[in-house]
Amino acid sequence: MPRILLYTKNVCPYCDRAKDLLRAKDQSWDEINIEEVAGARDEMIERSERRTVPQIWIGDVHVGGFDDLAALEREGKLDALLGRGETRAAEVERVKLVIVGSGPAGYTAAIYAARAEIEPVVMAGLAFGGQLMLTTDVENYPGFPDGISGPEMMELFQKQAQRFGARVLMEDATQIDLSSRPFRVASESHSFLADSVIVATGASARWLGLESEQRLMNRGVSACATCDGALFRGVDIGVVGGGDTAIEEALFLTRFASKVHVIHRRDQLRASRIMTDRALAHEKIELVWDSIVEEVLGDDQVTGVRLRNVNTDATSELALGALFIAIGHTPNSELFAPWLEADDTGYLKVEEGSTRTKVEGVFACGDVMDRVYRQAVTAAGSGCMAALDAERWLAENE
Repeated sequence: MPRILLYTKNVCPYCDRAKDLLRAKDQSWDEINIEEVAGARDEMIERSERRTVPQIWIGDVHVGGFDDLAALEREGKLDALLGRGETRAAEVERVKLVIVGSGPAGYTAAIYAARAEIEPVVMAGLAFGGQLMLTTDVENYPGFPDGISGPEMMELFQKQAQRFGARVLMEDATQIDLSSRPFRVASESHSFLADSVIVATGASARWLGLESEQRLMNRGVSACATCDGALFRGVDIGVVGGGDTAIEEALFLTRFASKVHVIHRRDQLRASRIMTDRALAHEKIELVWDSIVEEVLGDDQVTGVRLRNVNTDATSELALGALFIAIGHTPNSELFAPWLEADDTGYLKVEEGSTRTKVEGVFACGDVMDRVYRQAVTAAGSGCMAALDAERWLAENE
């Protein structure tokens, strides 16, 4: 078996995801914490030419980060690289309920369904835990007066679901067939026939769509301040966006940056009043109004951005050592497009006042169907609704 080496840091959701994927493959690894081992940060950057964690080697092969590891798994190439040989075809299992996705919606649905003794299977996905896994501090979820980190909250949700008997698989659903009952849901290593399905696949971060952004990904361009902020100490950092997520990222990055420039296309923030007030009052945060990023500058590492003022068309350059993107999310509904209705932006449609989709026995909850609120607490509430709707539907159709 090839040696697996991970460069990680203390608080790193993508590091945790990489470890969970390797753990599910019955792998062990050597780990170097770049915050605790002298010279490890510079060593990682020199070896990988990247400034994001984790950085993963399998034998002599530099895999890259978690996204690269997950891509190998989705393409069916990871087992061969790990020396695991051919994977057996999955035996088909019959179950009452499969929940596709995790996060507050999926795990809450699992808690309710498990307590109702439905014995749900949760296809949590390689990006398990949803957007909260990339959230530094959650201050507005009831029951946590001192706040809690997103990853800590998702770990508690998962443990609670498993306590009541939910079966959680850290695998992506790769095949879906909702054309007839029982429904078919499969991953690379499991295949299920399900009497009912709850869709809780959430949403994914949007990118600017620039060639230079893609070229400099992992070289100063990131969407996870929690993961990568500490790698850019003492430099100016840019954050693109104007909502709560962008301001939360900016406030977190002030721990490391000499200055944080929040680049927003409008002349006022979309963030909540409390987050806006914090940003405006912070001495390290500078707002760049009415501006969009036209190009990320740098050859092998981000050195700045070229901005265009949306009112005057004037262009300018801003020197930066890193750029974090926080411009919203796109619902993860593509896998269900052949069977379920969605609006023009991809959010799944459900019957008013319920989580029922147009396919009987299929329910949707969380950010994949909520284009208005998109909060952890509303996602959890809709997860509860989906579980109750599924429980009643199963009872009526047993």
